[in-house]
Formats: sequence, C-alpha cells, structure tokens
Amino acid sequence: MPMTNKNILVVDDEPKILEVAVSFMESRGFHVFSAENGQKAMEIFGRENIALVILDLMLPDISGEDVCREIRKKSRVPVIMLTAKAEENNIVEGLELGADDYITKPFGLKELYARVEAVLRRTEKDLTPLTARSSWRGGDLAVDFSAGEVRKKGNSVALTPTESKILAALIKYPGKIFTREELITLALGDEFDGYDRAVDFHIKNIRQKIEDDPRNPVYVLTVHGQGYRFGGA
Repeated sequence: MPMTNKNILVVDDEPKILEVAVSFMESRGFHVFSAENGQKAMEIFGRENIALVILDLMLPDISGEDVCREIRKKSRVPVIMLTAKAEENNIVEGLELGADDYITKPFGLKELYARVEAVLRRTEKDLTPLTARSSWRGGDLAVDFSAGEVRKKGNSVALTPTESKILAALIKYPGKIFTREELITLALGDEFDGYDRAVDFHIKNIRQKIEDDPRNPVYVLTVHGQGYRFGGA
C-alpha cells in the first residue's frame, strides 16, 4: 500500500471515534492531527500544512459549520463533514458553506478512506488559498469570497443566491467540469425535482452579468456533452 505522507486533520468530540479514525487513517499512510473541539482544530489548521479536514459538525465550543466557514475564508483545502444529522437541509447547508463531501454517522472506516481518497483526487490540483485567486484578467472580474461580493470592471454585480452558488462552485474548482446534476446539488439541493436544464438558464444569466460577450464567454465555459467549467486563468 503506497504511503501518502499527507497531513490530514480529524475533528470530533467523541474520543472513540477520534481514536479509531486517527489510527485507521495513519495505517493508510496519512500523517494525522486530531482535535476534540473547534478551537484546537483552528489552532492546528493555522500552523500545519493540512491537506484535508474531516470535520464533525457537532462540537462543544465552536460549531463545525463555523469552523468550516473560517477555513473557507483562508483556504480551498477539502473538508469532509461528519454528521449524525441525516436531514438534507443540514447536509446542503454544510455543502453551501464549502464542504466537499459528507458522511453520516455511524460510518465504516473503509467508506471514510474511500471518501478521503476520492476528495483528494478531485481537489489535489486546487489547494491554493481563496484570497490568492480572487480576481482575473487584471481585475476585470473580482470576487470577495468572505463578503460574497462579485465585481465586473469595478462595478458590483447583483447575482441571485442560486447564481452566486453556481459561480462559487465553478470558481472553487477551476479545473473541474461540473455536470448539471452536480450544480443542482450544490446550488439547489438534492430535494430539487425540477427540470435539470434549469441550470442552463442560471448559467445564461450569470454570463449576461459577468461576460463582455455572453455568446463567447471566457469565464463560464460550456464543455459540450459534459457540463460547465470555470475558464478564469
């Protein structure tokens, strides 16, 4: 079994879960840091080069949602949520905050490892800080992720909440091609049972607002037969 040597952070206030998850991931070649509360998690994250965070949402001090929110202000490092909340709205809320995947408790260790490997493969080329890539083409398009503000040529762009979520997803993973179904999950939630082509209308509206020529976009690109991706460089 190949050794990864990647640093991951496991955050959970249940000692047994923490101990077992840390031991198992170490056996798979990861260097594992652990934290039983949000404050310690943020301290570790601030000083170590963490490649992935496994984050319980129910913590005794700072909520997992707040920890995720703080991480996303600084970094694109992938986050997998651990939650006993099976309700879709809780899961969707976590994904909207910037989490990359989720696992509901109780979970199997093999499932955890598979999710970690899948998320790392998907995100390993996109771990630069959010603030390092917040503008494109000499400031033609600028995004303030913490404030949720988008500017085109210095002018504020009024995106709807759904448009903002779609654009944020595309920007977060500029090399990833998103299918319509993936964008529906991220922006509209799994409970959405409408027409999947509705995403196309949102994309059209985004282009009208941020592209110089919506018919020849440079930011929101169509990958024929697959979906959409971000074209900012």
